[in-house]
Order: sequence, then C-alpha cells, then structure tokens
Amino acid sequence: MTKPLVLVTADVKAIDGFNWHAVISTYLQAVLKGSDAIPMILPSLGPDLDLDAALDQVDGVLATGARSNVNPQLYGDVPTEENGPYDPDRDATTLPLLKRALERGIPIFAICRGMQELNVALGGTLHTEIQAMTGRQDHRAPQSDHQDERFRIAHPVEIAPGGCLEQVLGAEPFEVNSLHRQAVGALGNGLVIEAQAEDGTIEAVSVKDSPGYVLATQWHPEYWVTTDGPSKKLFSAFGDAVRDYRQKRLGL
Repeated sequence: MTKPLVLVTADVKAIDGFNWHAVISTYLQAVLKGSDAIPMILPSLGPDLDLDAALDQVDGVLATGARSNVNPQLYGDVPTEENGPYDPDRDATTLPLLKRALERGIPIFAICRGMQELNVALGGTLHTEIQAMTGRQDHRAPQSDHQDERFRIAHPVEIAPGGCLEQVLGAEPFEVNSLHRQAVGALGNGLVIEAQAEDGTIEAVSVKDSPGYVLATQWHPEYWVTTDGPSKKLFSAFGDAVRDYRQKRLGL
C-alpha cells in the first residue's frame, strides 16, 4: 500500500516583492518521519481553492503553527497592531478547510495557531496576549537565536481523564514547550478540553462525537518528534488515524 497523504497548511510570506506560500520544515519532517506519511503543502489561496477537490485526494490535515495570529474580527474582537501580524489569506483558507475536513471525518492534527484556528472555525474565541492576564504565566518563547532554546521543554500539563489525549499518552502529567501569546478562550461548538497548564491555559482539545480523529495541541510536538516520547506518540497516533482513513477511503 502506498503511504497516506497529509495536507499541511501554509503561511503567506512577502519576500522580494512576491507572496510565498511557506511551511516550516519541521512540520513536514514530523509528518514524514513521525507519521510515516507524505506531506503535501496546501497554498493559502482562500475561496479560489476547491477544498473538497483537495480533500478528496488526501488522508489527513495538519494545521500548523505560525508567527501570525488569527484576526480577532473572526471571533468578534478588534485587531490591534500589538496583537499582529495577521495572515488573512491563511485565515480564509484554513478555517473553512478545518470545518470541511471535520465534517468529512478526515483526521486532523492541529498545532498552536492551528488549534486556535480550529476553535475559531467552530465558533470559539481567543484570549490575546495572555502574558498580560492576571494569574497567567508567560507562555511566550524564550528570547534566543537558537531554536533548541526557543523550543525547549518549559512547563507541565495535566491530562483530562478519559479523553483522546489520555488514550494516546496515558494519564500522567508531562512537560511541553511553549511559544504562544494567544490561547483558547470560549470553546467552539463541540470542543472538549484534553489538557491544561497549571495556570488554567487550555493546552489541548478534541471534538466531541467527531466522525473522525481530531486532536489539537497548543504546544509544538513537531519540533522534538524524533527525541521526545510524547511528541513521538502524538505523531504516531496521527499516522495510525490517517492510515485507517486511507484504507476506508480506498475500500481496502
């Protein structure tokens, strides 16, 4: 059997007077090595894309993290210069993509911005600049030119009992990295909390009664997928889900 295909969401970057559709290589390597699947970058072309035609050809969706934030107008708030940058072309692509993949039962793994996109796509809200909120820790990345330091393991999370994440990782608390300014606020329709940080920040969610596999993390398991046990298990579980979906899709 050929390997499954996974759509990977892309940022739009202005470089040398052109718009580039780009994905950090660690996400692509994590799909390739951690899930044993072939990553396929989906350009952020918004309504010009036939999303169903794209989803007809694939077995999973990885919604990536990014430096940009979901535009607050999409959940009833006001955009600010401090909260930016924004990526409207990505918003116009990834939010409807996640909704359609969810409806079709296509496996979804959403990371950082991807988790926030999933929440907004389902009618939820986001907290912006959570480091300024009373009682919250500073979840931003350390200031460093070295990515290993920026993505270092930073704080523990508690796993909700009986959920999807517990099935993948077990019930014991474990530690994750932390590189975000925003966090899930009001939960979107059907979202269930799978893990939280000590300060109450929502760190993982799933979708109740979803027709397919859906898991989202606020942290970045893609970075340590070859060396960190929980990161390996998360991408392995996603790989199992996309292989199962592929067999059903092809009638194997």
